[in-house]
Amino acid sequence: MKKLIIASNNKNKIKEIKEILDGLNIDVISLKEAGIDIEVEETGDTFIENAYIKALEIFKLFKEDNYMVLADDSGLSVEALGGQPGIYSARFAGEHGNDKKNNEKLLNMMKDVENRKGKFICAMVLIIDENNTIKVQGEVEGVIGYEEKGIHGFGYDPLFCYPEYNMTFGEMEGNLKNNISHRRRALNELEKKIKEYFQGE
Repeated sequence: MKKLIIASNNKNKIKEIKEILDGLNIDVISLKEAGIDIEVEETGDTFIENAYIKALEIFKLFKEDNYMVLADDSGLSVEALGGQPGIYSARFAGEHGNDKKNNEKLLNMMKDVENRKGKFICAMVLIIDENNTIKVQGEVEGVIGYEEKGIHGFGYDPLFCYPEYNMTFGEMEGNLKNNISHRRRALNELEKKIKEYFQGE
């Protein structure tokens, strides 16, 4: 069985990725489970660049062990804000990972804005070995709400309304969100490319 390390310390992301990849013949472990405590600085200008930076740093640590490394970078892009918060989604309000403050800042900036269109973006980079890297991106479009709704998910989920279901991601149970999310769409693309790669070996 191939082993894959998720290059993240975000327990919510790790849980979602593990749930979505469940069923593939891949042993998925987190950095913590691999005994690694490291925060890779995200210096890229795009989600893909940041995902690659993270994947490469972790791959260097494990390349002798024949591990594949998967990294993702994701966030919210709001049309009326010129794509903000974008790659700064996790630290939009200044403090990394403070969901409440990030959501408050977004609501304040959107106070008198009529165009509420937004999308979640998830970029994923899988380094299979030194010569083979797969890059994919998934997106899901929605509408930014006027208040937080729901107790599930994390980040901007309580503000991100998915019109088809008339619910925010925060109101959705994990399985429902995982079937339609930007992360699911990125992983679907990744799964296709993984199968193509291994069939071509």
